[in-house]
Amino acid sequence: MLLSRDPRHADAHFLLGAAAAAANRVGEAAKLIARAIELAPAPPAEYHAQLARCLALLRREPEALAAAERALAAAESRDALTLDTAGVVLARLGEHVRAADAFGRAVRLAPENPSFQLNYASALRMIGRFAEARTAYEAAIAAAPKLYRAHFALAELDRQTPESNHVERLERLLAEVGDDVDGELLLCHALAKEHEDLGNYDAAFGYLERGKARKRASLGYRFDGDRRLFEAVQRVCTAEWIGGTAAGHSSEEPIFVVGMPRTGTTLVERILSSHSAVTSAGELQNFGICLKRSAGTRSSRVLDEETVVHGAGIDPATLGLRYLESTRPLTGRTARFTDKMPLNFFYAGFIHRALPRAKIVCLRRHPLDTCVGNYRQLFALGFHYYSYAYDLADIGRYYAAFDRLVRHWREILPADAFLEVHYEELVREQRATTERLLRFCGLPWEDACLDFHANAAPVATASSVQVRRPLYSTSIGAWRRYEKHLGPLEAALAEEGVVVD
Repeated sequence: MLLSRDPRHADAHFLLGAAAAAANRVGEAAKLIARAIELAPAPPAEYHAQLARCLALLRREPEALAAAERALAAAESRDALTLDTAGVVLARLGEHVRAADAFGRAVRLAPENPSFQLNYASALRMIGRFAEARTAYEAAIAAAPKLYRAHFALAELDRQTPESNHVERLERLLAEVGDDVDGELLLCHALAKEHEDLGNYDAAFGYLERGKARKRASLGYRFDGDRRLFEAVQRVCTAEWIGGTAAGHSSEEPIFVVGMPRTGTTLVERILSSHSAVTSAGELQNFGICLKRSAGTRSSRVLDEETVVHGAGIDPATLGLRYLESTRPLTGRTARFTDKMPLNFFYAGFIHRALPRAKIVCLRRHPLDTCVGNYRQLFALGFHYYSYAYDLADIGRYYAAFDRLVRHWREILPADAFLEVHYEELVREQRATTERLLRFCGLPWEDACLDFHANAAPVATASSVQVRRPLYSTSIGAWRRYEKHLGPLEAALAEEGVVVD
């Protein structure tokens, strides 16, 4: 072996690190690549980029950002792959404007690379440059016609019309997709979106059913696992535990925006981050990861029953401090910041114990609009926490468990820490609801919060297009478009005791 003859061979350390990263041994990979950088007289930009990627996966954000910056500074003018890798890291860290610049440099060097074009298009969409994003998506498709993710993203980008749509192209691709379950799902969601835009709601629902049925079968999901998780949180997070003697961290920086997806969480985050005293930190997984690490559980999932049980004994002030430190350097530039991870509703009790002066805003929406919105949404394919969303009955059961948990939080958390905001009220009474939201967060009134759609900050969620428009009411009652297909959902809600008005 080369290292046995020359233990200080930088390239050998780097190659071993790359092999470890490919085998998902990310911690080992980071150490090996860092050693390669230490040994190399002039480390190539690729070394820094790959170290940044590993550090980002390890959630060591400040170090990852520094490594990505070194990669960009060292990148040779023809090093498109390093630019793309650095861009991926920057995007993961919420630096979407800088990511778009890195991706753009990569695309100019290698315009025929579909992955580079797709990454560039995604970054452009997040920062609101939609026309350029459209061009980049089409360039990705031209280079790789079966890049199904690009087809889905393009369908989501615009409202389709009879004169301008991609239905024929999508249907041709779907006919040839074969056994590619994820490809079929992406195409079916794209077709559902385009048919919905065209007013063909039965066709849209048919495509959703087709794509989701095969995906659900491939996952083997059963709601019982999620039910046990909801029950464990309520069992552990009691009023007595919330009122325990251990004091949390005194910071009032964080404003957590939580709720089921597609209920207006991004809208509220944009309203709050339009305030001069508030920075948007995006959808952070940091709190759950800090809880998991502090609990020391060895299970493969960040959130599970074991972590909930062990997490109850963590010193709250230490957990609060670790969370705050983990959010830097995205936060700390203004007095407050928003953390808009919807699934943080699971952690509301832990959040209040760790950060008793933090605010938690929980979005609520009509049960059927919430559930249909989750069914219509294509969540990240590898993120198992949304596995419930492939079946209407499962979504109904999940909503009922969520509703019970929120009622639990309402009962045991102080009114000045936990606020429910109803999407319908926000749309119909924008100013009054915004005033109530700002008062709850201890923020003085600013007119910019009404003009949230003018907020130029990046949006890295499925609502990146919608929240750049003024408030509209057409999404209220959207479930009625699919009313005749909702029997399994309504039955599940009724069985769980959810009353639908």
